[in-house]
Amino acid sequence: MTYCVGLCLNHGMVFMSDTRTNAGVDNISTFKKMSTWEIPGERQITIMSAGNLATTQAVISILEERSKEVADRDPDILSAQSMFQVATLVGRTLKEVIATNAEVGQRADSAFNATLLVGGQVGNGEQRLFLIYPEGNFIEAGEDTPFFQIGETKYGRPIILRAYEPTMSFEEAIKLLVVSFDSTIKANLSVSPPLDVHVYKKDSLKTGQTFRISADDPYFMEVSNGWGTALREAFTLLPDFKFEDHL
Repeated sequence: MTYCVGLCLNHGMVFMSDTRTNAGVDNISTFKKMSTWEIPGERQITIMSAGNLATTQAVISILEERSKEVADRDPDILSAQSMFQVATLVGRTLKEVIATNAEVGQRADSAFNATLLVGGQVGNGEQRLFLIYPEGNFIEAGEDTPFFQIGETKYGRPIILRAYEPTMSFEEAIKLLVVSFDSTIKANLSVSPPLDVHVYKKDSLKTGQTFRISADDPYFMEVSNGWGTALREAFTLLPDFKFEDHL
């Protein structure tokens, strides 16, 4: 399983993904699920993946190969004229890879299922974030839905919904996502550090700060322990249930 989040802020975007993959309890590996492309001053693109590892690696490899030679950039994410075109190309590539490997045509519930998050900015266009489905179609983040999750989403979603603000700083956003990931990790063994992070500053048109948070990272441990303590303290402050009020 996987957990990836793309979060839109007024001044940029924050991407975070775990690195655990597994094909059973005795076959656990670490793979990077976040990839970035850039032409400084022209575009920056980030893709995160969840689902069948062979499928997602094939999609990333195809996109990477097409971006190496200028003559081969048609179609290519480094020559697309907008983030919408980038999302269209990535969706088409994902659909083709699944269809090629599936035994009976294209099926969203096949063993080769995968979903992608694609975010970034091209030229004078706005920063944009897309969720791409196995069928190749996609939806875009907006004011009503300012973030997307893929993979094991249910445990960390309530935390983001309660605390997210579009005006929050990058530091606050990272703290929020660390809490979301910690809650997911506590509830599901198929999600695990290290966590990859990319912070994109709006209109910079270049890859921003990228780093990895390990399980023994002092900040991660402090937030994890502090969040557990804060929850217990908050629980004790809530009013006790009274049977007489409900009988």
